[in-house]
Amino acid sequence: SRGITPTEPLFQRQATMLSAELARMSGNRLSELFNCSAAIGRENRERFALFGTDMAEIMPAILTYYGQAYKHLKAESLTNEDLEWANSHLWISSCLYGLLRPLNGIQTYRMEGGFPMQATGGLKVNEFWRPLLTNLLIESVKADDGILIYLDTEEFRALFNWKRVVEEVQVIEPKFQVLKNGRLTTQAVWAKSCRGAMARYIIEERITNPLQLANFNHCGFSLSDSPENSSTLHALSLGHEFSLGHELNLSHELSLGSTPGLHQASNKEHPQQLAPQVLHLHFVAENPQ
Repeated sequence: SRGITPTEPLFQRQATMLSAELARMSGNRLSELFNCSAAIGRENRERFALFGTDMAEIMPAILTYYGQAYKHLKAESLTNEDLEWANSHLWISSCLYGLLRPLNGIQTYRMEGGFPMQATGGLKVNEFWRPLLTNLLIESVKADDGILIYLDTEEFRALFNWKRVVEEVQVIEPKFQVLKNGRLTTQAVWAKSCRGAMARYIIEERITNPLQLANFNHCGFSLSDSPENSSTLHALSLGHEFSLGHELNLSHELSLGSTPGLHQASNKEHPQQLAPQVLHLHFVAENPQ
């Protein structure tokens, strides 16, 4: 609680509608849809049955999620001032709630986006969210400085018309790779860990310029001296003198999908936009620890 009163999610009505249908399903059916054990299926059926009732435990979203990215975000040790700042700059992507701000109040749940429901008119959950979330994400980033730091996993792009997002705002997507035997590989656990840690870095340091991301260092991961990084940093230095008032899309502006992607959004004094494309920054560790 920490003296913070959770706020209502923007898409609470839609989340309630989806959860009501899920609550009518059996635990076994949920385990099939969510690709999880029968026990987890039963547990989530009980959660959906409590959705919206006085018995449901409501917590700020940023303190509710507990995946690998959130373990390294360590939101519980952020100050209340950090959380308030994040609440204006970070979006968390969710298959149940759509897009969340960190201090939106939610219940613990499990959800997937790849199956159709009656509540969505027969659309897959991802497809249902796409028109609702795409405009919201684009407009919120444009209202700031036009830059989105995307720290979510690739699967959450399905919640958006990603082609439109890339065309209308500047997306910067950090990549985290391990160097082993002369080869670069992406290891999911380390990539998720670094996404969460970078979200925390942006929040704590109040990053206002994407060039500052070059100073990020976590568990041995640091910016590599690759030609692509040099090109990206050069493009950023030419394209913007701005303050990134981010939105983290931590899942999802930070978009932490139910993991963070960072949105940095638009400085009206510097309306110039970079060419529509995704810019990557590569961070490499030889012996992550």
